[in-house]
Amino acid sequence: MAEQGSTDTAKADSSTQPPDSAGSAGVGDAKTTSGNGDVKTTSPVSVSQFMMSNKTESIMWLLRLFTLVSTFFFLFPILGVAEGGQFYQRALLANALTSACRLHQRLPRFQFSRAYVTQALLEDSCHYLLYSLIFITSYPITLCLVPVAVFSLLHATAYTRKVLDIIGPNSIPWVRSFLDKMTTHQQSLFKFIACNEILLMPAAVFMLLGGRAHLFLPFFYYRFLTLRYASRRNPYCRTLFYELRVAIEQMSARPSCPTFVRSACHKAIKLTCKLAPGS
Repeated sequence: MAEQGSTDTAKADSSTQPPDSAGSAGVGDAKTTSGNGDVKTTSPVSVSQFMMSNKTESIMWLLRLFTLVSTFFFLFPILGVAEGGQFYQRALLANALTSACRLHQRLPRFQFSRAYVTQALLEDSCHYLLYSLIFITSYPITLCLVPVAVFSLLHATAYTRKVLDIIGPNSIPWVRSFLDKMTTHQQSLFKFIACNEILLMPAAVFMLLGGRAHLFLPFFYYRFLTLRYASRRNPYCRTLFYELRVAIEQMSARPSCPTFVRSACHKAIKLTCKLAPGS
């Protein structure tokens, strides 16, 4: 748990956010200029035409929606409790495919080289591809799907707005209002995701002790957490570690704090700082 590397105002994870420029052309009425300077308005672009012209972004958008639907049916087993594990795996699989598509956009042509692997591990989309592979075969845990679902919801907003603009400028106002609220509270949601990422580390240990996880799960997840901590584009995990350290130090410094609790807090901080990347 090292010193805070960046502030909350740093840019969010670009690997999980669809490019604003993707698919921006062709929304609504297209205008062309003839040789004599007259402006001609062509027929409006349909949703299907727009999606076909932006196939990769469309696939990622549909996968994110599928992730949300699968997470919903896992949390609320309307179709039966027996289906819960299947929806858990489907949500993680859809998230893995989304991350793979985004990673394909971010990286150059695939190469069997150490430099390529090193570059891939710097990408946040690679982190969540590994995240999905880590938990997809584990015992279903609700906390595991929270970052996946919130990321899918956050990063489907831009494309959803474009689809709504094609349907109509004032179409489905309650959805537009919801998307606006998501954008307004984006930083808080990213910090909420980072908090879940941190809490999953002790959860993985407890799952191992309870016989609900394989032996290597905590070690694999620790590697994922170090990648998130060292992320260049998403500072929220690093920020949360710093804020948690400050809060624990302030709590343990109170005169009313028992001695054994204070000692345990200091040991936990020391161990976490030792395991942090770059320490």
